[in-house]
Amino acid sequence: MLDVDALLADPGVRIVVCCGSGGVGKTTTAAALALRAAEEHGRKTVVLTIDPARRLAQSLGLTELDNTPRPVEGLSGDGDLHAMMLDMKRTFDEVVLTHTAPERAKEIFTNPFYQAMSSTFSGTQEYMAMEKLSQLRATDRWDLIVVDTPPSRSALDFLDAPARLGRFLDGKMLRLLMVPARAGGKSMFNLVTASFGVFSKAVQKILGAQLLTDLSGFVSALDSTFGGFRERADRTYRVLQDPQTAFLVVAAPEPDAVREAAYFAERLGAERMPLAGLVLNRVHRSELPELSAADSAEAAEKLSAEHAEHALTAQALQVHALLMRQVARETEVSTGFTDEFPQVPVAYVPAQPTDVHDLAGLRAIGAALAERAE
Repeated sequence: MLDVDALLADPGVRIVVCCGSGGVGKTTTAAALALRAAEEHGRKTVVLTIDPARRLAQSLGLTELDNTPRPVEGLSGDGDLHAMMLDMKRTFDEVVLTHTAPERAKEIFTNPFYQAMSSTFSGTQEYMAMEKLSQLRATDRWDLIVVDTPPSRSALDFLDAPARLGRFLDGKMLRLLMVPARAGGKSMFNLVTASFGVFSKAVQKILGAQLLTDLSGFVSALDSTFGGFRERADRTYRVLQDPQTAFLVVAAPEPDAVREAAYFAERLGAERMPLAGLVLNRVHRSELPELSAADSAEAAEKLSAEHAEHALTAQALQVHALLMRQVARETEVSTGFTDEFPQVPVAYVPAQPTDVHDLAGLRAIGAALAERAE
């Protein structure tokens, strides 16, 4: 069994990353973990969501979340809790301002290619998530950082983003495109050889002359910053492999969600990332497990046929039979994961009667996690 309280109380654990497929309660789990760390263990905690859904803000009693940590009110205990949501473009702008002279930063911000890349370029969100995580960790303001990642397999794209962006920035085409800008802004076609002129004309036909100019200027303007990007991302990647980080895979007892959980577990193992355990959400349990579905259904049928005055009891037995069948299905599904990964501890969170939408609901989730660990 996964001892969640021991994990949250451990001062050596400074980052908890929640990953999993969509619709399994991952955001709620991240918020509940952060709240419990603050209230029960007195830790200064911040929860960072990369998922643009507003559920986290609502459950924490906040009207909105943005790129700045906002304090959560109404906590008990000695800790404190802040929450924030990644703003990809703003984070990119902050990095540029920190590592570039003001004049050069202004040039970068007005470049059309930068404007597109900082908002929509594939991998930028995941890369900026690592940047923000690195910023939070570097301040030493927080005892614990809880990261709520995007749903599905893209949640692990932040592990690949630095290498992928590095390959893009180091690509031969971009190195060639940087040549004219380094030469003082003269025409590309007057500065390079005839062979490169043929190449550039071909690229111009594909991209268009203006886009080619924007791209060349963008690469040149950020040239001195790219190396710093990669170095910081590599450092953050190594932090994610360190024992100070704990990955929690969140799933529901459904075939697709458990298959995704198995994918996450395999991938984290391959990347040597510290997998702390599996949180299995919305699990159904019966207070009368010794009464099987078959026996319950048989008794309900007999009562309905022979004792009409016990119709209500018969209905209750039918409901119990349905519940026990669901419990059997969920157990079979979850056993597929535990058999494949017997070394991964599991915490079970029972299905809640209503959606979690406030601090009281988050406390109930946190308490359920702790009870299952005892």
